[in-house]
Amino acid sequence: MKVNNLILLSLIIFVFSKQYAYCDNFKYGYTSSGYKYVIHNHSESSYQHVWCSQHNGIEEFKNPDKTRVDCLTDTHATEFDFANKWAESVGQALHYSKMTGKRAKVVLILENPKKQMCYYERVKNLSKIHDFDSEFVTPEILNLQNGKCSFKNCKCNRKKKKISFFSKIFKIISNYN
Repeated sequence: MKVNNLILLSLIIFVFSKQYAYCDNFKYGYTSSGYKYVIHNHSESSYQHVWCSQHNGIEEFKNPDKTRVDCLTDTHATEFDFANKWAESVGQALHYSKMTGKRAKVVLILENPKKQMCYYERVKNLSKIHDFDSEFVTPEILNLQNGKCSFKNCKCNRKKKKISFFSKIFKIISNYN
């Protein structure tokens, strides 16, 4: 194999490995009935509120079909989602674009940018193919003070519920499976 072909093959393998790499990096919790969910430190709406205010947008704009755009600006119908829901965010943004006539945009929330950037890379690659805009935000946008943001309805400002004895046992058992 010629050196040029080997370099090209190496480049192709590198690009595919980055784009399709397994990049799970989330904290999980369990409901009392055993369903697994991702734990987030802050509410999606907190990120949405800050970003939308900075871009002079309308939060929760209601479409004729009763769906809601997270933030509608003069130019964009913007969908916010956490990194674990990257694929859903693309479909929603494209739908909101169709409903509003504005350009679609995905703002992906990366709580741990170093470990979750691979999800943004997926969205960015799709944005080039399907012609929509994308960007990401991190917890820094919330101007945290001692790990808490200024939004009273955010998860970080709620009192933690005490976990029952049976929930603790279920969590221990489910971690062994």
